[in-house]
Amino acid sequence: MADDELADIRRKRMEQIQKQQMDSQMMAAQQDQAQQELEAKKAAVMRTILTPEARERLNAIRMTKPEFVTQIEGQLIMLAQSGRLRGAITDEQLKAILKQAQPTKRDITITRR
Repeated sequence: MADDELADIRRKRMEQIQKQQMDSQMMAAQQDQAQQELEAKKAAVMRTILTPEARERLNAIRMTKPEFVTQIEGQLIMLAQSGRLRGAITDEQLKAILKQAQPTKRDITITRR
């Protein structure tokens, strides 16, 4: 009798663990899909906002500073949604925007005595 009860408890616990794993996998898949949809929408908006040369420049910068590019993209999308952009941003305009957004560098000098 005790062996049957123990086996039943083990079986129920295994079913519960398997259900939790399935639920977590489904949640992860849904989050991945939502993230991919968001990235696709962002890419579509960036194609309309930037000229091909400006997109190339931004993608080249993304290789070294992905957080910085994400910040710039967010700002550009907000500008486009608010209607402040009059046309596609050229490479020269993007250079100016990047210079303004880039943090100032500190010069450190060491003097020996």
